[in-house]
Parts: sequence; structure tokens; C-alpha cells
Amino acid sequence: MNSLKEQITTELSKQKGTFAVAFKDLKTGEELLINEHTSFHAASTMKTPVLLEAYKQAAEGKFSITDSILVKNEFKSIVDGSLYSIAAEDDSDQELHRLLGQKRTLYDLLYRMIIQSSNLATNIVIEKLDAKNVTQTMRSLGMKDMQVLRGVEDTKAYRQGLNNTATAYDLMVLFQHIAQGKAVSKKASQEMVKILLDQKFKDIIPSKLPTDVKVAHKTGWITGVRHDSGIVFLPDGRQYVLVLLSKELQDEPAGIAAMATVSEMIYKHMMR
Repeated sequence: MNSLKEQITTELSKQKGTFAVAFKDLKTGEELLINEHTSFHAASTMKTPVLLEAYKQAAEGKFSITDSILVKNEFKSIVDGSLYSIAAEDDSDQELHRLLGQKRTLYDLLYRMIIQSSNLATNIVIEKLDAKNVTQTMRSLGMKDMQVLRGVEDTKAYRQGLNNTATAYDLMVLFQHIAQGKAVSKKASQEMVKILLDQKFKDIIPSKLPTDVKVAHKTGWITGVRHDSGIVFLPDGRQYVLVLLSKELQDEPAGIAAMATVSEMIYKHMMR
């Protein structure tokens, strides 16, 4: 493990930027941690805690995952309550913007939020759940640093440094709960995994892995920031959690490639 850690550190040191790695073999408990408590802008990795919170509130009887919600594009800034909306051209899921005024199930919004990283779906869901509840649930599950303050594209909040934050360690804890069926319930955990397996963005953790290796994961990105986090399912039934975070990247494509190489290194370590 020390040798692997050195190899990974060497690979990442070729890039200008800050990286964090958190790996856990769910069978043996073996871990590899690099900058695991360093804080990063969460970007869209915060959407996994939102997914978990939705299933938690549904389990508490507040609503059903199959309930319908109005698709709207008007949200309140956490700074002063002023209204803002999400530009369709800046959203990776533009289709939902064409459905304004219509209703969609909460499940459909959660699915779009994860697999297409829909910002519009995310904000509609967060408004229903309340961001404070998301953070509170993370704390109750042992995530001490991850913070969900708000929805996405709240420019006033961003300018004041009021951002959602994540650490590699906390995301590892989150995905471990899901993988072990301890996130809300076994059934809810399985439903979350099923959604996460359909992830459309595959340029980091799954990028250099064989096609028979399945990854249930959530990515995230803003300028200079590229993240991926999730559960890797090996063909022999073993599972591991891997979180790769980065910030201050000078060359984003090279940073992405380096992180994909790290994922491949960990896979090869598991297959020895």
C-alpha cells in the first residue's frame, strides 16, 4: 500500500494543482488516503448527499419518491432571498428546461440530477428538502466537514464565498454507507446504487477500467476543479470506494487523465 501511495503521489505531482484521494477496500477495510481532509468546492459531488436526503425524507413519510413536482426555474439566493434562475445553456441537462410548467416525478428529477448532473433538477429538489437538512444528515452519518449550503448557480452566494464544500474522506464515508446498504435502508441504498450506475460522465474513475467493471458514481466540475467519487464493483463481487478530487488545475484535460490513471492503478492493485 505504501508503494502504491508513492506511485499515485508521483503521478499526481506531474500536474499543477491540488489533489485528494480516498480509497477503501470494502472487504478488507484497507485504505489509502492523500489530502483526505482538504476542503474542495464540492461542485456536483454534493448531489449524492442530496440524493440520500431525498430517500431519507421519503422513508420518514414526508413524501413519496413517485410524487410529482412542478418544473420551475426561479430560486431564492441564500444571501438576500433575491430571485435567480439557471441558464439552459449552462446546464448539462437542457431537456428539463423545455419542460417548465409541467410536472415530473421526484424520482425523475433525482435521476437527472445524478446521471446528467442537471442543475435545474438539483435546485428544485433542494428547495423541497432544505439544504440544512442535507448537511445535518451528513453529520449524523459521520461526515464532519462536507457542507451543503445551497443549490447551484447562486452567484451572489458564490461571490461571498458561500459554497458547498467536500472532502475526499467524507465522500468516502458517504459511498461506504450506500455500498453497505446503511444509507437510509438496504432497499433505499440499492435504489441509489441503481441510479448512480447510469452515470453519463465517465472520464475519470471508469475511463481506463475494463468494461466488466461497473462504477456507481457522481462527478463534479467547475473551472479548475474536476471530481469523481463512487463505488467500484469488480466482476468477482468485491467492491471498493474511490474518491478523486482536484482543484487549481492548470491543465484540466491532463488533470483528468492523471486521475483516470490513478483509478487504473488502484484497480490493478485490487486485481493482483
